[in-house]
Amino acid sequence: MPSSRDVLTPDSLAMLQAIAETGSFAAAARSLGLVPSALTYRVRQIEDALDVLLFDRSSRHAQATEAGQTLLHEGARLLQEIDAVAHRVKRVATGWEPQLTLVIDGAVARTPIFELVEAFYALNPPTSLKLKDAILNGTLEVLTSGQADLAIGVAVNTSNVSELQTRELGEVDFVFAMAPHHPLAQHDEPLSDEVLLQHRMIAVADSGVRSKTSYGLVSGQDVLTVDSMHAKVEAQVRGIGAGFLPRGMVQTYLDAGLLITRQVQRASRNLRLHYAWQGAAHRTPGRALQWWLEQLESPTTRKALMENHHRQ
Repeated sequence: MPSSRDVLTPDSLAMLQAIAETGSFAAAARSLGLVPSALTYRVRQIEDALDVLLFDRSSRHAQATEAGQTLLHEGARLLQEIDAVAHRVKRVATGWEPQLTLVIDGAVARTPIFELVEAFYALNPPTSLKLKDAILNGTLEVLTSGQADLAIGVAVNTSNVSELQTRELGEVDFVFAMAPHHPLAQHDEPLSDEVLLQHRMIAVADSGVRSKTSYGLVSGQDVLTVDSMHAKVEAQVRGIGAGFLPRGMVQTYLDAGLLITRQVQRASRNLRLHYAWQGAAHRTPGRALQWWLEQLESPTTRKALMENHHRQ
């Protein structure tokens, strides 16, 4: 009988992923260019080697059992690690990374990011780019988990992360904003916590898994939580709630009168952001990462990333 090492190959793990994604053995076989009997035989080999049932075949759809779900989850992780090994090997051989993944915090302006993307592609590099969005702790987690090579807009403490290189990006100036027709617009300034407590705030959810951070909320307050800064702006323009927003992101809304600002009694909000990448100080980054780091050394670029939200 084949051992678990014999049957748990990258091809077999990808086959199991295909079954789960398509919902049936027949559809998975078609997508993989196999005859259904061959695919069924390979699944049974894996089940026999592990002595578990991976899929419930009692219905029309192939439903993963609890054991099957665990194998699918771990298999996806293993396939990612295999890809990461191949990625590193190719990077060592050519100097250019096959892929460079950037994770960008929601407080960072996207217009200058895409201007940098255009300039990067103008070099005609062999590296493909992947951009990820994240918020607060989630931005750092995507980097430290190996899902990204460069994080732009890290707002949380990184001192407890080994072999992490960081540089200051800049400071985001937050203003307390609301629609002109929101009830808070009629209150005298500065707005106290007691007044704020009576009104709904709009907050962006921290995308972190291991830890969560929130800013600018009063304990016990009614909160509408959204998953992006743009959704937060939309909710506040509509008068659904109020809250702190980056001035650069909402300046056009303020100029147009769609949002107004009010002073609050609590301390004003400013957030110092950094950019960060994995690697010891003595290790030379790949050529693609080097290019991005060189661009981020420019004070003009860093300022634009903090302020130039006007086209979003």
